[in-house]
Amino acid sequence: MTMTTRIFLHGLDSSGSGTKGTYFAGRYPDMLRPDFHGTLQERMNQLDQLISRYHELIAVGSSFGGLMAVLLAIAQPDRVKRLILLAPALNFHEYRIPDRKIDTETLVVIGRNDVVTPPDIVIPAARATCSNLQIKVVDDDHLLHTTYRDLDWDALLS
Repeated sequence: MTMTTRIFLHGLDSSGSGTKGTYFAGRYPDMLRPDFHGTLQERMNQLDQLISRYHELIAVGSSFGGLMAVLLAIAQPDRVKRLILLAPALNFHEYRIPDRKIDTETLVVIGRNDVVTPPDIVIPAARATCSNLQIKVVDDDHLLHTTYRDLDWDALLS
């Protein structure tokens, strides 16, 4: 049986030890929480090296980390079992909708008051990207600090 590796991908100006990373460290100590830096391509190269020895992944991506998680699933769909995207930066200027939707089980959680990754832009991009998609719009802002802890993480990460 293949063991599933859980990984948290932080936002652009955050780290694996930020608010959400610390939350996951306390509840899921085996979850990978690496720090990324540089351009999107440099971060994707760092991610590729980091996950090279893992075969099945559940990726939790916050903001820019959500963009990275989607790009990972597009590039390596056979390795990514599930995506949990917290206010994913699918509005980033370098992001391009793939020619073919990914089948990866995907949950997008986004705040209706998010001005960094606006739902009216991100949700259509997510729908154009993912065929197996669930969207949860919550009464929160970009950081999702009032709602992310309330998600059923045990179920999402199993």
